[in-house]
Amino acid sequence: MASIKFAAVGKRYPNGFVALENLNLEIADKEFLVLLGPSGCGKSTTLNMIAGLEDVTEGDLWFDQTRMNDVPPHRRDVAMVFQSYALYPHKSVYDNIAFGLSMRKYPKEEIARRVQDAARKLEIESLLDRRPEQLSGGQRQRVALGRAMVRQPQVFLMDEPLSNLDAALRISMRAEIKALHQAMQTTFVYVTHDQAEALTLADRIVVMRSGVVQQMGTPNDIYERPRNMFVASFLGNPPMNFVRGALARREGRVFFDAPGLQIEVVPELANRLAAQASGPAVLGLRAEDVTDEAAGPHHSQLSGRVVSVLPVGSDQFLEIDVGGARVFLRLGKESRWRVGETAQVSVNLHRIHLFDQASEHSLLWP
Repeated sequence: MASIKFAAVGKRYPNGFVALENLNLEIADKEFLVLLGPSGCGKSTTLNMIAGLEDVTEGDLWFDQTRMNDVPPHRRDVAMVFQSYALYPHKSVYDNIAFGLSMRKYPKEEIARRVQDAARKLEIESLLDRRPEQLSGGQRQRVALGRAMVRQPQVFLMDEPLSNLDAALRISMRAEIKALHQAMQTTFVYVTHDQAEALTLADRIVVMRSGVVQQMGTPNDIYERPRNMFVASFLGNPPMNFVRGALARREGRVFFDAPGLQIEVVPELANRLAAQASGPAVLGLRAEDVTDEAAGPHHSQLSGRVVSVLPVGSDQFLEIDVGGARVFLRLGKESRWRVGETAQVSVNLHRIHLFDQASEHSLLWP
């Protein structure tokens, strides 16, 4: 298997456009790493560099102890699954899966063994004689996975493989991909803009924006301790609430003040603010950390006018206006607030986030 290392890697095009800047990243052998970010952030460029489909214009790319900058794609021992599936319409499922092995002149018996093994694991044995046009989207994606599996590559690359599937099928395919990784014990690098996929699949997430890594860590690290407002807003449904205001010290205590809202920063968080415990700031609140239940220990109460009520099955999102700022809450479906009412809600003070207004960086990071 293979570990992958990006050492100060950049991608600059002749017209001056910088797609990737100073990427320093180590991907461990057998790790499932997810590159997460919006369109144009550099995640697909990063994946294509691993595959050899994009040249490294700055820095070095390593597989284990081998520098890969000038190694052609066919010598990299990687397999790639594309968003579009990229199946041959005139070939059967069997021949699509076997194609890479046939091109490499593997014995027919070995090809048959590998194809049957992959088809069994992906539960598509009954489809081997069909053509792609006779398959559903989920079945086509399984064929694309099978074609990569039979290669038994050192590195398995996936470029938004589930984006063409409906919501229910995406959920089931996530579970299948996770199980596939566990069974294959191979390094997986997965590109997506879907934060639910990243949180579900990844051992580690790399959040990217405009060619620059914003944060990397476990799904829990990224979600619970976002390094800046971009990361905080990109993970979570609905996105994190932001309220602009200011921090102030009064009688040895730290408060966040904004129109219609005053929250005391608990000592364990205030101690991490150090010298930044005063001045303009942004309060970050996740929807699940604001509740309409009575305020308990380590909670602070606030009130706001209900702007909208959005049922989402087992939950509902309540949007309230707090001094001109809009705040979303995730509540149980039994809540019965109506638009126009004044809702009394409480905030878990141990779960707040604080950001600098100018830089948008977390004030709670070291």
